[in-house]
Amino acid sequence: MARFTTLTSRVVVVPANDIDTDQIIPARFLKTIDKNGLGASLFADWRYGEGGVPRPEFPLNQPRAKGAQVLVAGANFGCGSSREHAPWALTGFGFRAVVSTSFADIFQNNALKNGLLPVAIDAASHASLLSQLARDPEAQVTVDLAAQALRLPDGTPVKFHIDPFARTCLLEGVDELGYILRFEPRIAEHERRKQERT
Repeated sequence: MARFTTLTSRVVVVPANDIDTDQIIPARFLKTIDKNGLGASLFADWRYGEGGVPRPEFPLNQPRAKGAQVLVAGANFGCGSSREHAPWALTGFGFRAVVSTSFADIFQNNALKNGLLPVAIDAASHASLLSQLARDPEAQVTVDLAAQALRLPDGTPVKFHIDPFARTCLLEGVDELGYILRFEPRIAEHERRKQERT
């Protein structure tokens, strides 16, 4: 998993509330356990029309979406059924962070375990961000995980909360197993001493 420290990027805005996991990655794409290629199916039912033709009005199909690493969405992002494929599709497209006012718990946990940072900010700051992006769609935001702050295009810092353990894993670029394996020598030593005592 790639380290997440500080990220400055243009954004893609999909402002709908209650975007569920079936909208993020429709169920027909869940037959694979391979993350590769799932970015092409992100928001498939909104993104493509008849015959798989891209809808030019959908935000991910617009030129400024290319290379954007931050998605801004409405409230309650990632609700619905549990599927790791949702964060896989988002990271497969190139997103490293999603900004919303709230996230479904299961999606949030799946995202954090797959290197995708859910950034929950207050409603007033979210509205300000949308307003600034409406005025300048090419504007950038900065996500500073160490400081737990999102810097809006006008420079305003907005604090966000993240579970301390998940934050450590993202900053160090390890998953839960990778974190535990760092302590393998100490675990082995503990087991050796335990055997000596028996």
